[in-house]
Parts: sequence; C-alpha cells; structure tokens
Amino acid sequence: MKNNTTIGLFGYGVVGHGVYDLLTNTGLPTEVVKICVKNEKKRRDLPMERFTFDPYELLDNPEVNLIVEVIDDAKSAYEYVTYALKKGKNVVTANKKMVAEHIEEFMYLQQETGASLLYEASACGSIPIIRNLEEYYDNDLLISVGGVFNSSVNYIVTKLFDKNADYDIALKQAQDLGYLESDSTLDIIGWDALYKLIIVTAHAYGLFLEPKKVLHHGIQNISRYDVKYAKEKGYMIRQIAEVRKVGDNQVTMYVLPMFVKSDDPMYHVKYEDNAVQVEGAFSDKQFFLGKGAGGHPTGSAVISDVSANSYNYKYEYKKFHRPKRPDYTTDVSMEVYLRFYDEKNLKEFKFERITERYTSKNYNYVVGVIKLSSLLNIQERLNTADVLLVGTGKFF
Repeated sequence: MKNNTTIGLFGYGVVGHGVYDLLTNTGLPTEVVKICVKNEKKRRDLPMERFTFDPYELLDNPEVNLIVEVIDDAKSAYEYVTYALKKGKNVVTANKKMVAEHIEEFMYLQQETGASLLYEASACGSIPIIRNLEEYYDNDLLISVGGVFNSSVNYIVTKLFDKNADYDIALKQAQDLGYLESDSTLDIIGWDALYKLIIVTAHAYGLFLEPKKVLHHGIQNISRYDVKYAKEKGYMIRQIAEVRKVGDNQVTMYVLPMFVKSDDPMYHVKYEDNAVQVEGAFSDKQFFLGKGAGGHPTGSAVISDVSANSYNYKYEYKKFHRPKRPDYTTDVSMEVYLRFYDEKNLKEFKFERITERYTSKNYNYVVGVIKLSSLLNIQERLNTADVLLVGTGKFF
C-alpha cells in the first residue's frame, strides 16, 4: 500500500540540494515540510521560510512521517536518527560513517520501535547494492563483494593515469567539483570506502564489525614513481574495498590501492564512477557500475529509499539471522608492492618473504608477501609514513 509521505529534510548541501530537486520533480506523492540547516548566514536559492535551524521542529512535528538526513556531521546525524526512530518515525539517511559505526545498534532499535531506517545512499552512490544483497542474493553463497567504493579517489587516480595530472591538482579539481567530503582525509586515506564496506558486509554476510578492526590504506602518498611502475607492468591502480570468503567459514576484509589488469572490469571504472562486483557460488560474477558522487546520483539512491519507505519496506538483515555466520579473520597472507624513501620505514613491515627489490637514489620498492594481521597492527603508521602500499591481488 503506497502512503503519502511528509518529509523533514536535514541538510541542503550538494546531496541535500539534489534530493530536494528530485523530490519536487519526480512525481512521488511527497511533501517536504521544511529543511533543517545549520548555517543561518548562508545564502540559499529558496525562500527562508522553507528552512528551519531547529532540528526538533521537524523531529517533534506529528505531521512529519519521514526524516531524510543528508548532513555530513555523523555525531549530529546519530542524535537526530536515534531520536526519530525512538519516536517511531521512519528515517532515510546517506551518512555512511554514522551507519557503519552504529549499524548493529540501529538493527535492534528498529526491532524495538517498529520504525524503519533505510540507507542505500550510504554505500555506493547510485548503485542499488544493499537492497540487492538483502533481496536478490539472500540465498546465494557469496564468495566476495567488492569494488571501487569511493568516486573522489577514483577521480583523482584516473586523472593521474589518463591525464598525467599532478596529485595536488587532481585533488583540487575533485574538491571543486564537490566530490570530496568536507574533511577530505575521510576519502583519501580510505575511511569513506571502509565505512561503506562495513555496511555492505553486514548485508552480504551478516557480520557487524568495528571499522578499526579492518585494514584501510589510501592514496595520499601516490607518486609519479608508482604510476610509472604500474604503467610499465600494464596495470591501473584502483582503491578497492572488498570482503571475500577465505576457507570454509571465514571472510576477510580490506580497503587498499590495488593493481588491476586490463581484463579486470575495475580497470575501466573511471572518474566519479563507483563499481561493485558480486561473486556468488550460484550466480557467478555480476558487475554494477554507476555514478558515486554528485547531488543527483547520490540523491537518486535517497529517492529510491523514500519510494521504498512509502511501500513500508524494511531491511530484514537476513544473513544476520541465519544460524551460522562466517567468522572474520585477518590471518591471511597477500602479496603487496611497498614503495618507500627511508629504509627505516621498510623495517616496520614484517614481510614473510620478499620476491622483488629495487633501490635508487630517488625511491625504493619491494614486492613481497605479508599478513593482513601484520599490516593491521601498524595501521596508524601505515597511513602516516611516507609510503604507498598496493596489493597485487594475490592471496595465500
């Protein structure tokens, strides 16, 4: 039964503006009561009476039956979302950090209150991966789910490889286009992709993991030497987020720059696109490609959730409720390329074996095998040292 929806919209930035445009132009039976924003001095393209600066004007309004939250402040978003759910109001959100850090709590809160929280836009932009994992792949034995989860990083890397751009220039262009979070480090060092992977893993395997327990490394130190090495080998570098099955009932996860060959579909994912590949025991490999940044692409996922909400759709968390869920492990060895300048940085990496080594006055690199658990132990150092770690795609 389709219901008329009265919306309290939180946020009117790039995504919020896109959501409002789509809500007022798609013909959905919706009404945006008001838009809650933080900055009272900012000039906007709507009359001021369309806005409020008091969140509880919407949260406590009995006429509002859906809260749509698209702000980039995870702490405030958590406050508004939990308050709304406890009052029995349904919520649609795009805040991946908030969802990733509280997803198990939100599942139980929905069970207690009967309210629904939908967050398709928090994962991979316009790609409808969460609902597909919930519905289409609910009975498939998944081997892996992964891909290019961060479009701003992908935009930068594409510029480096296809346009020979300098890193700083590509970063500035991504910022000017609105592809980066207000805190760009969330994108660049892999936090953004990690939050999305946490959410995807919850629906793919029924596992709720703390972000700090999963390895993530970004492209903040990528250099012309790394691009040159990759091109000479016929590779592209992509930041890949992946959860994959290892052993009979274990999975591992990581967010890492990876070398990909031209026969890999991720090789051809460029600029602000996201991509997800799902491999199942029954369905084999299936590939999803779509825009991952911008107001309208992300807004389209929000609107899809608004529409689903009007039909009383809720996530069932089917994989979580199965009698046997896989265990998470980092006891997995993988081959990596490590580029460094100072020899002392190499000493911090406990390689099981090194198969290739190069030394010059400008830079050095090794290729070798190392455990994910070992990398996770030096996670902070990995992301602050002047090194770049790239996976080759070989696991042992």
